[in-house]
Amino acid sequence: MSIVAVTGASGRAGRAVVRDLVDHGHQVLATDIDVAPADLPVRLVRADLTDYGQVVDLLNGVEKIVHLANIPAPGLRPSVLTYNANTTMNANVFFAASQLGVERVVWASSETTLGLPFDTSPRYAPVDEDHYPLPTSTYALSKVVGETTARHVADLTGIPFVALRFSNILGPAEYEHFPTVWRDPIQRKWNLWGYVDDRDVAQACRLSLDAGVSGAESFIIAAADTVMDRPSRDVLAEVYPDVAVVKDIGAFETLLSIDRARAVLGYAPEHSWRDHL
Repeated sequence: MSIVAVTGASGRAGRAVVRDLVDHGHQVLATDIDVAPADLPVRLVRADLTDYGQVVDLLNGVEKIVHLANIPAPGLRPSVLTYNANTTMNANVFFAASQLGVERVVWASSETTLGLPFDTSPRYAPVDEDHYPLPTSTYALSKVVGETTARHVADLTGIPFVALRFSNILGPAEYEHFPTVWRDPIQRKWNLWGYVDDRDVAQACRLSLDAGVSGAESFIIAAADTVMDRPSRDVLAEVYPDVAVVKDIGAFETLLSIDRARAVLGYAPEHSWRDHL
């Protein structure tokens, strides 16, 4: 098994990824600028990824990277700070990987690169990877810049880069709130009623470490269903009546297409709010 560095290991996705990798026999170097959570199964190395020297020292000797460290959403920090911090962290990790000859980089891009929030109707549904790039915030723009940087570093070095465009990462504790939006789908139209369980985030990261990917590729990672209790076609027709549906969709199927992740990564979501409510 590989020696895998996981950045952002104290965050929600990071904790799930570290646990999953350890459970599957990987040796994990966990790092974050924040203190270690109590449930992290390995020692945490604290580092500031905006400092390139620290990044190189940290990653020396690892074989693969799961890079999750970023300001995780729009609006949490001033917009310019979010852009500067995220693009700096991403560039530092990518160029350190190049300098050190790391075998592969898997990293957290975002569903926001696809046009979220959908105040303007999507061009079609389900939205897939070809709906990119439509950044509407400096956060989303930082991810677009990251994907562009990854593509060029991959071209220069031959290192595969896998960008995972995660949907809204949640877990069972949040699922109890879903019924509050069932009568008013407008509340969750911003990402076409999408979500992803943090355990499926971990699955996607683990699969991406060994999937048959070359260059820099990007994948939407969402749950197999929506947060709604009504058929996806019905909700879409109510809120976005003019949006073309470009493929057959199941009754409650996600409107953030995971077809490409299924085909290339072998991603198969195992968790749904429907198992809890």
